[in-house]
Amino acid sequence: MEEVSAEAAAMASGVGPEGATMKVVAAVDASEESLHALSWALDNVVRPHPGASLVVVHVQPRADHLAYPVAGHGLQYVPPTAVDSVRKTHEENSRRVVSVALDVCRQKQVSATAAVVEGDAKEAICRAVEDMHADLLVLGSRGLGMIKRYAHANEITTREHLR
Repeated sequence: MEEVSAEAAAMASGVGPEGATMKVVAAVDASEESLHALSWALDNVVRPHPGASLVVVHVQPRADHLAYPVAGHGLQYVPPTAVDSVRKTHEENSRRVVSVALDVCRQKQVSATAAVVEGDAKEAICRAVEDMHADLLVLGSRGLGMIKRYAHANEITTREHLR
């Protein structure tokens, strides 16, 4: 029979090391998979452990990455109205996504807070988890099969290597 460490037992009860409550971060987007993962976390982690807290995190893309070359020169120009328009669209989308996620929490009678962060999803989520000192990160899966997952991972690795 395996022994369970005191720290693991404390985390399972919703209380972290030294009596701190367990903090769960659920990263959500507009996908059905992320809401399913949030619902799973509510049912299996947060609700059974009264000491656990939940933060719903949504990543909003940066709006200032819109640029196009000007007259064949190395110059790039982004009209301020375009940046403002894209930023407003991102903010409206973020409000919608967070609202739906918090509704899921309310339906399951769980109090949660929300945070919208900006940037590349993988980097922004990792940064948020570190900044919030989260004990658990919950993510949805897009349901890629093994071959697609492998191809996608290779594509990302190649892209990162070429930077």
